Amino acid sequence: MLENIQFANPEYLWLLTSIPVIALLSYLTRNKTQAVLKMSSLKGFDQKSSFLARLRYALWLFRLGALALIILALARPQTVDVSTRTITNKGIDIVMAIDVSSSMLAQDLKPNRLDALKQVARTFVEDRVSDRIGLVIYAGESYTKTPITSDKSIVTNSLNSIRFDGLIEDGTAIGMGLATAVNRLKDSRAKSKVIILLTDGVNNSGFIDPKIAAELAVEYNIKTYTIGLGSNGTARAPIGILPNGQFQYGMTKVEIDEELLKQIATTTGGQYFRATDNRKLEEVYAEINKLEKTEVEEFKYYNYQELFRPLVLWALGLLFLEWFLRNTLFKSFI
Repeated sequence: MLENIQFANPEYLWLLTSIPVIALLSYLTRNKTQAVLKMSSLKGFDQKSSFLARLRYALWLFRLGALALIILALARPQTVDVSTRTITNKGIDIVMAIDVSSSMLAQDLKPNRLDALKQVARTFVEDRVSDRIGLVIYAGESYTKTPITSDKSIVTNSLNSIRFDGLIEDGTAIGMGLATAVNRLKDSRAKSKVIILLTDGVNNSGFIDPKIAAELAVEYNIKTYTIGLGSNGTARAPIGILPNGQFQYGMTKVEIDEELLKQIATTTGGQYFRATDNRKLEEVYAEINKLEKTEVEEFKYYNYQELFRPLVLWALGLLFLEWFLRNTLFKSFI
């Protein structure tokens, strides 16, 4: 409870240092406050002081206690209840266009490119608290997996369900993936619209030229960040299908059309990134997260509860008790 107490005027607490001084002076001058009768001999008197006579010094403790409470009251102890209200001034709509071609099962990232991406993308989605996010997946063709939404659980569940299942034609239709993402964002009223396009290959499918799709993004004021995913050189990836329906793996050359991805990013005002391993992929999404910041205004409301009144009442109580005892029980000793 004491951890939540603060003082509005803490400078008054310095006055507490005067209490030991007052106590010392009171002790040194205790005999000067009473009348003294000098006699030649005290043999006829009982020199043992009564219990009440010794207890009269407790009255000074009441005064000092009352003084300490008044000083604490002057410092105005109070508790503060802080409530926060957050207003998003600049919302961002983001569409992640994800390549789901068979080459995304390559194992140069662990456990493979697609699963590594899903893990990093989930963290990215969870960090975008104030933004709306949608998913587009593409291989030889493309479609919208999740329209832009503020419900992060829907997006993460959609991410978890992404897999290469052969439902869409294999290949890498970068232009179609980008065009579908543009179509998801073109009617958005957000002040900032962003596409994060990831691929691990070259454009070899689809009927939309990636450069035309990039020009569409510019027309609708959509910024595009492109990511080339895959290690340098060769990677263990699917090269065929075995009779049992499982993939046959072999070493294949990693081919990423970096010039095209750079051109798309430059044309739309974004940036190109290359992720060659899991750590680099995490760094890429963290960098995009920093570049695309949502402007959030935070309002704090403070509710103060003053605690000095009980201290004043206790101080008055001690002073009254000291006055009452001084004029009744200890009247004959003072």
